[in-house]
Amino acid sequence: MDPVHLNWMNEAMTMAEEALTAGEVPVGCVFVREGKIIAKARNRTNELRNATRHAELEAIDSIFADKTLTPEMTAYPLEDTTLYVTVEPCIMCASALRQLGIKEVFYGCANDRFGGCGSVLGVNEQLNHPTHPHYRATGGYYRDEAIMILRRFYITENTNAPVPKTKTNRVLKTEIRAESPRS
Repeated sequence: MDPVHLNWMNEAMTMAEEALTAGEVPVGCVFVREGKIIAKARNRTNELRNATRHAELEAIDSIFADKTLTPEMTAYPLEDTTLYVTVEPCIMCASALRQLGIKEVFYGCANDRFGGCGSVLGVNEQLNHPTHPHYRATGGYYRDEAIMILRRFYITENTNAPVPKTKTNRVLKTEIRAESPRS
């Protein structure tokens, strides 16, 4: 794996750790343009009580809020930008990224429940769209670490859940199976 991509994914993992500390599902991301981070974010769904406040959308909002990063809106304002995110973007985020013309996405682990880059639905390139260009999404960067931080979160009590479930019998699984090939 390319050390440049690993460096940016390490930055995304730092944001995921920050999310975990804040009691959020630990997903973090960085958007990179011309070799520099232009935005970084973490999930804030619990903090803001808004299910759309995923890391990717939080970072996109900060990009659009900074007029130096988006001096004028174009059809595809992220066409020269690469996203590094710890978990495969969900269908909602994958669609937003496509509509904004993201250049490319690198992610840690697959999102087997809501993945929008092929695990559940290939919004990024498998679905034809008359206007929005597809983008390539590559998984596996810091995959094991991304899985483990998610497990660390899900083994704890989520006090923000509507009816917290007792998890006193749960044990942190440390074995990570190899990713199965997609057909």
